[in-house]
Amino acid sequence: MEHTRLNEHLEKFLHFSPEELFSLSEHIKVVPLVKNGLFLKEGEVCTSIAFVNKGVLTYYKTLDNGDEVTTDFAFEGEWVTNNLSRLNVIPSHLNIKAMEDAELLVINHADLQNLYVSFPRLERLGRILMEQAYIRLVQLSIDLQTLSATERYIKLLHTYPEILQRVPLYHIANYLGIAPKSLSRIRKTLFTKD
Repeated sequence: MEHTRLNEHLEKFLHFSPEELFSLSEHIKVVPLVKNGLFLKEGEVCTSIAFVNKGVLTYYKTLDNGDEVTTDFAFEGEWVTNNLSRLNVIPSHLNIKAMEDAELLVINHADLQNLYVSFPRLERLGRILMEQAYIRLVQLSIDLQTLSATERYIKLLHTYPEILQRVPLYHIANYLGIAPKSLSRIRKTLFTKD
């Protein structure tokens, strides 16, 4: 099975032998998700990790009043999972949903653990990806406490230039921790400066 985008992504970190890439591909399941389809449902234990081959997903929690709190996004070339649920084998406190039709390359957690034993370089990659996920969480926490809503919005646009075309403004505002009206004001201010 050919996974060009995934192979290119892996090569950014480490060089893998054809045998390692073949073994990995043998454990990958291509999973299409339609728009609004769930990769993970709140209350279920996360049992896999997935590479986003196509599409964009959002992490969100549903509050008791039915409102959704958007906590993160995953675009092409990024990984999607709930490490807290997957590694501790506990129910997920989040949903992970496709914002548009998506294609995921999914690896079951148990298969991943076996691959780590067979191929130490893959385990090293796993460590690198976990370190990146941790750094991302720390940076998000720092940004929420130290940057203004406008600064967080600008940073989000820099990280995901295509987000405005692919994710509803409601989710963007929610992720930034502001009301949609506040986001409209920020956008108006930024885009009318000349």
